[in-house]
Amino acid sequence: MPETASPYKISFLTGAAIVVANMVGTGVFTSLGFQVLGISSPFALLMLWLVGGLVALCGAVSYGELAAAMPRSGGEYHYLSQIYHPALGFLSGWVSATVGFAAPTALAALALGEYAKSVWPALEPRNLSIAVVLGLTLIHGLSTRAGSRLQVLVTVLKVLVLVAFIGAGLLVGEGQPLRLLPATADWQALLTPAFAVSLVYVSYAYSGWNAAAYLTGEIHNPQRNLSRILLAGTGLVLLLYVGLNYVFLRSTPLEGLKGQLEVGFVAATSLFGPTVGRLMGGVIAVLLVSTISSMIFAGPRIVQTMGEDLPALGFLAHKSPAGIPVRALLLQTVITLAFILKPSFKEVLVYAGFVLNLFTFLTVLGVFVLRWRRPELVRPYRAWGYPVTPLLFLLLSGWTLFFILRDKPYESLYGLLTLGVGALVYFVARHLGRPAAAQS
Repeated sequence: MPETASPYKISFLTGAAIVVANMVGTGVFTSLGFQVLGISSPFALLMLWLVGGLVALCGAVSYGELAAAMPRSGGEYHYLSQIYHPALGFLSGWVSATVGFAAPTALAALALGEYAKSVWPALEPRNLSIAVVLGLTLIHGLSTRAGSRLQVLVTVLKVLVLVAFIGAGLLVGEGQPLRLLPATADWQALLTPAFAVSLVYVSYAYSGWNAAAYLTGEIHNPQRNLSRILLAGTGLVLLLYVGLNYVFLRSTPLEGLKGQLEVGFVAATSLFGPTVGRLMGGVIAVLLVSTISSMIFAGPRIVQTMGEDLPALGFLAHKSPAGIPVRALLLQTVITLAFILKPSFKEVLVYAGFVLNLFTFLTVLGVFVLRWRRPELVRPYRAWGYPVTPLLFLLLSGWTLFFILRDKPYESLYGLLTLGVGALVYFVARHLGRPAAAQS
């Protein structure tokens, strides 16, 4: 008996909230401490976030064209299956299921636990991380409408708090001396391997700009709304990120930021003192609930779409009477908990950044491939600035991938190994899914 699909459709506001919540999370509150290990120029550090935002905007306009032309949930899995081959689509879905959503959800939950510990030192961070993931899984497993309302509420709260923090950070104290007008050495820093590898952390912080593409089939009027959702969410986050990192750099000497995971806590302590710093750590922990929630919301839709296309994985296509892919949701939760129980924060950041960049690169390249192979396809939205915007995305992403392969071979190898395991799963699933007559 077919499932009864939920009549509720995701609005523009909810979609934009999902994009913002997916993006503003662990990366912006943790990655600056790793970036200053290799870059000492404040100008270059802020340029990282501007370049990362530009890449995300170029990617968003490209995804908008693909989503309007092929309006189905699943994101890269759906696009790459249609543009190239189902095997490549499966690999992107495999990466999204194992790395793209589960790993960042785990990292956000771990960061939440560490920030909460700054307020309650006796707290066991990992136990809180697990409890938050399980609680949000329960909410999103029961009702799309309730999950959507929660998402909008916590995301609006997140944006308001961050704007207030940026404003206070600009007004409080004299701040560190920052030379933002670039000298020759500052421009040269933009061409170093350290800048390229740091773009991995920034790309990770911006990852999520494509989150709404995974929910295309559940968005109200996706041909019109999806591109607007992607651009509005990404543009807002670009402004927040540049403002936040300026405040981080203004508040604390670079030496005090090096290697620090809890950058927001360090900056708040420098600006407002230890008491307010601890309080801000607790506030950031609450804000990370929005990030975890959005990933738990979006990720299972990819696995569910894969289950619809591969008979051997058909059990994952099951939806509840409310139209929620509960089995896919539970699978993602199990993988997330595995990352929480055995974390290695910095390595996971680079590993996840490498494999995610690889598939967004292939997806944006697909804009050119699809225009060449299927010029007759109806495109309700065309990428603004084509061909410059997708080309710019490909150039910057390709440059980053090259330096990751060269300078981070072990993390790259783990990423390629993940793809190898995914390819094996795909061919086994295809074989098991064939009718008996076809196999004989």
